Amino acid sequence: MASLKEIFSPKDMSVGTPAVRIAEFAIPMLIGNIAQQLYNTVDTIVVSNFVGDNALSAVGGAAPILNLMLALMIGLSTGVGVLVSQYFGARDRKMLSLTIGNCITLTAIGSVIIMIIGSLITTPLLEALNTPEGDIFRWCRDYLLVCFIGIVGMFYYNILSGVLRGMGDSISALVFLLISAAINIVLDIWFVAGLGLEVMGVALATVISQAISAICCYVKMMFMRDVFDIKLRYFKLTRVTVEMLRLGVPSGVTQAIFSVAMLLVQSLTNSFGPDVMAANVVVMRVDGFAMMPNFSFGQAMTMYAGQNVGARKLDRLKSGTIQGTVMAVSVSAFFLGLILLFGHPLMGLFTKTEALIEMSFGMMCILAVGYVAMGVTQSLAGVMRGAGDTMTPMWISLITTVILRVPLAYAIAWFTRTEALPKGDYRAIPISLLVSWLIGMLIHVVAFAAGRWKRRLPMFATDGTQAGDDLAPVDAGSGSDAE
Repeated sequence: MASLKEIFSPKDMSVGTPAVRIAEFAIPMLIGNIAQQLYNTVDTIVVSNFVGDNALSAVGGAAPILNLMLALMIGLSTGVGVLVSQYFGARDRKMLSLTIGNCITLTAIGSVIIMIIGSLITTPLLEALNTPEGDIFRWCRDYLLVCFIGIVGMFYYNILSGVLRGMGDSISALVFLLISAAINIVLDIWFVAGLGLEVMGVALATVISQAISAICCYVKMMFMRDVFDIKLRYFKLTRVTVEMLRLGVPSGVTQAIFSVAMLLVQSLTNSFGPDVMAANVVVMRVDGFAMMPNFSFGQAMTMYAGQNVGARKLDRLKSGTIQGTVMAVSVSAFFLGLILLFGHPLMGLFTKTEALIEMSFGMMCILAVGYVAMGVTQSLAGVMRGAGDTMTPMWISLITTVILRVPLAYAIAWFTRTEALPKGDYRAIPISLLVSWLIGMLIHVVAFAAGRWKRRLPMFATDGTQAGDDLAPVDAGSGSDAE
């Protein structure tokens, strides 16, 4: 039986049966994602039951703006995760230490930038999105301002937990997330139900709980001196920062694309009125559970590919891709079955309004098949990112989200307008999303089979370089830059 030290130590994914290694990483992540979604769900349930359905609409209206501003964090987290997994797989202690030190500094800079910009654009963006005036507008603004002011905790938790996962330690990240979830739930109830802080209370609970989790991650890293070093000289930005950004910016752009698309679709959603806004929030919360297996296995595939590329064990990529994708699709189908089976009572947790429950469940049924398709998409995209190709998934997201999904949503709404539905059919929102998911899966399969992502692998180098040149560690410079 494994000791506690072994359970909470980094995991080498370049040895052993691929499916076992991927599952060892993905399952704790999946449990963690369930916990995170649970406390997001508690946020929604608390504001809905103690404040009202309009508060539910406010939280949903704030989400796209917050996600847009968090795009930088998503990108940086991806770039850091890929480099950490590759250098950990290569057993390159110096470059691993430099990557971690640089990412800590870069996160501090990014937090300040987002805190300032986010606070300044909140009100103008809400106005541009046709956010209903009154309580909904005020609650959206309060929620966003609190999140932006406390953004540093969110940033550091996500970045540092990404570092731990890059080294195969998804157990520690899980434990800290469970701690965060428990704190968040307690604070939610206290701030909203006890102190009457309304939607602002939910934002405060989120900011505080994630800051505590970030501190836990950093303390854990301080006890990992056998793997890497945390010294001041590694905090100075070097060329490794450029490599992190090269790998991370496409993922950040992808997230920004999703967020911009969500903003555009949110404007359409807002035009349908408060009921559709509230129903959409319920769908988003349940959507979080349905997507969990896909995101968990997608991240697992990124770390698996990264470590094996770093260890030059490229023969394991094919078998790992097949086994990981099969597991992702199977688990996603299982979760989806549970959601559809218990859909009505699940929707009833968020609202007691029967019309909203029916509307939300109908939207989920439209999206159903898309979740299984996303299992394939996330797995293949994860392998490509882990191999160093973050551009291909970015371009596919651009095509399916901006070029396809947004115009399709507006087109369906336009062509379904009637006297009874002057704004069109609200189901334009889930239908457009489903179509974009299905086409996205097909494009990912074609792109993966075409093999452009293999050009960054040493054994597939075709530009005259020697094997391994593309993935050689970034030159950290000399003298004090590296030491």
